Amino acid sequence: MRSLFSVWICLLLFASCTNTLEKAQDTPNEGFIRISVEESFRPFMEEQLKVFLESNPKAKIEASYKSEIDCFKDLANDSTRMIFVTRGLNKQEQVEYKKSLSYNPNFAILAYNAVAVLVHKSAKDSVFSLDELSQRLTGKSDKKVVMDGNNLTGIIRFLKDSLVKDAGLGKNVVAANGSKEVIDYIATHDDAIGFVGMNWIGDGYDPAQVELRKKVKLGLVECTQCIEKGFFSKPSPATISKAQYPLTLPIYYILKENAAGLGTGFLNFLSLERGQLIFKRSFLVPAKMGFKKRNSLLE
Repeated sequence: MRSLFSVWICLLLFASCTNTLEKAQDTPNEGFIRISVEESFRPFMEEQLKVFLESNPKAKIEASYKSEIDCFKDLANDSTRMIFVTRGLNKQEQVEYKKSLSYNPNFAILAYNAVAVLVHKSAKDSVFSLDELSQRLTGKSDKKVVMDGNNLTGIIRFLKDSLVKDAGLGKNVVAANGSKEVIDYIATHDDAIGFVGMNWIGDGYDPAQVELRKKVKLGLVECTQCIEKGFFSKPSPATISKAQYPLTLPIYYILKENAAGLGTGFLNFLSLERGQLIFKRSFLVPAKMGFKKRNSLLE
């Protein structure tokens, strides 16, 4: 009986020591966390994770790429500690998390992306007003529109909120299995338009994106905030930062962490110079740091 009791005490002590060790290892530079990421963010998030994990060899981050609504589901059911999406928490969500966690999750904008309008290489119609895009999306124009996924993705939610509103998507709107499939579809359909995140096709230095750009061309969209009427622009860091391109959307993080753990460490990396430069190199607009061009002394 005494031996069984001793074994039981040892197991309790071992479990206690293990839990203490796991908690001690959850620091800004080491430990293990799971994150959920809006699928369209994959290109730049993979680069961010690569650099962060190379600099922090004791850290492990398991990333799942999925629709925006599934990211929020993961956050709600505690299967992930951190998500990356196109919106922050609304007031009702903040109240509910405050009740369940006794603290508010941290969320803010890390960078700005844009929704690119794609057309076939030979398309004559590549200049669009917001009203024309709205007519395409609502089915008033029967020409095909293709987008990544379904109504659960962040890009489609953004387009519905900004262009479709209560009208609903038309029957001419079809869902592709991922952003690359959107590009492939537009490359073979000269009367269709497609919508993808600019981070999939805007990087002129990425060989993979350069090849994708050879298949399609970017449409120009009317600037609604420009003093000059009839000004149309393509998505780029310059047109986003100057508010010349209207289909701009934020990249949010939402973090459930009440102490400085690995999630906080990754967030610090994304918010400071190295992470913000990766956003910039991905042809996005950093939201946390402003990078100004400096003239060379030799010029």
